[in-house]
Amino acid sequence: MSYLGEDIKKLGFGLMRLPQKDGVIDVGQVKEMVDLFMEAGFTYFDTAWAYAGSEDAIRQALVERYPRESYQLATKNAAWINCKTKEEAYAQFDTSLAQTGAGYFDFYLLHNLGEGRTRYFDDYGMWDWVQEKKKAGLIKHVGFSFHSTPEELEEILNRHPEMEFVQLQINYADWDNPAVQSRGCYEVARKHGKPVIIMEPVKGGMLATPPASVEKIFKAAETESSVASWAVRFAADLEGVITVLSGMSNVEQMKDNLSYMESFTSLTQEQRETLRQAQEELKKIPLIPCTTCNYCAKVCPVGIGISGSFTAMNYLTLYNDLAAAKSQEEWLVGGHGLKHADECSECGKCEEACPQHIAIREELAKVRGALLK
Repeated sequence: MSYLGEDIKKLGFGLMRLPQKDGVIDVGQVKEMVDLFMEAGFTYFDTAWAYAGSEDAIRQALVERYPRESYQLATKNAAWINCKTKEEAYAQFDTSLAQTGAGYFDFYLLHNLGEGRTRYFDDYGMWDWVQEKKKAGLIKHVGFSFHSTPEELEEILNRHPEMEFVQLQINYADWDNPAVQSRGCYEVARKHGKPVIIMEPVKGGMLATPPASVEKIFKAAETESSVASWAVRFAADLEGVITVLSGMSNVEQMKDNLSYMESFTSLTQEQRETLRQAQEELKKIPLIPCTTCNYCAKVCPVGIGISGSFTAMNYLTLYNDLAAAKSQEEWLVGGHGLKHADECSECGKCEEACPQHIAIREELAKVRGALLK
């Protein structure tokens, strides 16, 4: 499929979770993965300044071994990470050029817009700056990755129609999840005519091992197909998608992805029905019914990250992955400058404001017991 004048197959190599050996990226294995990927006709690679060691690894595994015109390389600028001045933010671009040795970037993204992070790109004038880099021939296509609400995405695209594409977190589990709103964000991007690059189709690997009742549905439909393949194919089946990024961590994952994506065109109606059944099964699992409206946060005198705590607790319920749930809690609460559940004063004001009538104090006690021990 061709978008923005580029012929890109529907699987992209996400370089966020590269294999490691003795605590450092295993470049030898990355080379093997790159070779398999390129031999199968796939060409899109996604890295970022913020992915420690990734840009250097892809220089060695790809840039120094293949003609520059034979692939598309994307990287990202995270102006909100320790940048006190616009010069520090701009310097990320020069660092990325040096680390990758690529000469130019086919796709360059303003990284992780949404909430308080967007203001850094505004304050540092990066919307105009990135267009200057494009005019200079150092960038072919400019876009941004995004983690927030459809309303905020609408606002950004209204202010910046010059953005050529949007990178969004989309997977079958988050499609109607009120904490992520994949469907809503996707529909806003399409309304604005922006093609989409999909990240987290397997939800950081969680959908490779979904709840047993969900896995049973997939295995009954296709015995030989991996469970993870359903997640990637769900994303690839959406209209207007440039490519679906898979953060592959070993050769086996690469081979599995290539086995079903090399000839992928679209899902059958039967396969779509299987995915719908899996989504319905997920909805049956008893979760905290938080819609992240954050009315509770508006009245909390302490500043507890209530909805973030509940999102993390729901991760634990769904995927039984304590490390991932703790990481989610730290990012959604501490990472957003909010107080953790163990600082709750139990005043009850949150429960008076909650339209879902959640017993918030009881649920925060569960968070304390499960995630903050």
